[in-house]
Amino acid sequence: MAPTRRSSTCPKLRVISPDGGARPPAGTRDDRPVVLCVIGARSHAVRVVPLIEALERRRVFRPLVVRVGRHDESELLDPVLEDLGLDTRGTFLRTTSGPPGSRTAAVLATFEQVVLDHDPALVVVSGDSDATLATALAAAKLNVPVVQLEGGLRSWDWGTPEELNRVVTDRLADTLVTQSADADDNLIREGVARDRIVCAGNTLIDSLRRCEQKVRRRGAWCALGLAAGEYVLVALHRAVNLDDEERLRAVVGGVLVLSERVPVVMPLRPRTLARLEASGELEFLEAAGVVCPGPLGYLDFVSLEIGAGSIATDNGAVQEEASALGVPCFTLRATTERAVTLTHGTNLLLGDDPGDLASVEIPAAPPAPCAIPLWDGHAALRLADALVANYALLDDTHR
Repeated sequence: MAPTRRSSTCPKLRVISPDGGARPPAGTRDDRPVVLCVIGARSHAVRVVPLIEALERRRVFRPLVVRVGRHDESELLDPVLEDLGLDTRGTFLRTTSGPPGSRTAAVLATFEQVVLDHDPALVVVSGDSDATLATALAAAKLNVPVVQLEGGLRSWDWGTPEELNRVVTDRLADTLVTQSADADDNLIREGVARDRIVCAGNTLIDSLRRCEQKVRRRGAWCALGLAAGEYVLVALHRAVNLDDEERLRAVVGGVLVLSERVPVVMPLRPRTLARLEASGELEFLEAAGVVCPGPLGYLDFVSLEIGAGSIATDNGAVQEEASALGVPCFTLRATTERAVTLTHGTNLLLGDDPGDLASVEIPAAPPAPCAIPLWDGHAALRLADALVANYALLDDTHR
C-alpha cells in the first residue's frame, strides 16, 4: 500500500510543479509508469538526456525531470538543457545555501513529497552530490527502486564528501549502472550482487557523440580569438579549489605561470567570477591575457574541449569527455574516481598542488580518440532495454 501523502514542512526548498515531461496526444491520458530523473548539475543533464530519449522510444515509461539547485544554478543549467533539446518544464526543487547537512536534509524532505505526488516506478540519479544522496535516500525510504547512472566509481579518498555520497548512494540503489569493468570490480569487492549491476557504458558519451560534428563546425574558439590546438582549456569547478580564498589565489598563480607559455581560456561561473573580482585576482588574469568568458552552454563548452591542445580540470565529466575526444587532460587532484580515464584514456593526475598547473603541456601530436569499451554512443539504448526488462512489470507491485 502506498504511504500516506503528507505536505513537506521544510522551509528551505520551494517546489514548483508544472506538468513536465512528455505529453500524450490531446484528449488522451498518459498512464505509463513514471520514471523521475533527477538533474542537479550540467553533468547530470548530459547523462540523463540520452536515457530519457531512449525510454521515450520504447513508450513503456513516462520520464519526468526533477531539477534540484539554487536559483543561480538553475540559470546556468537552462542553456545546457536547451542545447541538449530537453524541455525545461518539470518539477524544480529550489535550494538555498547552507551547511551540507542542512542542504541534504532539505532536499530529502521535499523530494519525498515529489515521490509521493508522482508515485514513480523508478527514480534515476547520477553523480556524487548531496542532492544525489538525498533524492536516492528519499526514494529508497519509500520503497521506490533507485537507478544510479554512475555506479561503482571510487576515488578511495574518504576525506572528500563526494566519496561518501558515492558509496552511500550505491548502497541505496537497486540498479547500479557502470561505465567500465573497473567499476564492476569495485562493487563486487564491496559485496554488491551481480544482478544489481548493469554495465551499459557511459551515457555522457552518448550526448557527446550526438553533437560532436556540430560543435566541431561551431568552432567556439574562433569567437574568443584562439587557434585550434594551440590553447589550454582550464575547467575548474570543485568547491575545494574555488571557495577558499587562499586556495583560489594559488590556482590563479598556477594559471598565470601557465599563461606565460601558452594561451589559456578559463570559463568562469558567477560565484567564481564574484570571488575573483572581490579578491582582485581577476585583474591579474585579464592583464596576463587569460581569456575568461562567462558561463557557457553545453555545445560551446564541448566545442572548446575539441579545439583545445590540452585541458586542465578537476571535474569528472570533463575527464571523461577529454578521454573520449583524445584531448590530453591534466587533473588537479591526487586521485580520481574515473580510473578508466587513466588506464584507457588521456588523463594524467597532477596532484593537489595548484602550482603544478604551470606544468601542463600541449603535445605535438594531434588528438586521437580513445577506444574505451562501451563508450560508443549507445549506452542509453542498452540501459533502456535493461530497465524495461527489469522494471516494466513492477508498476503494480513496487508500492
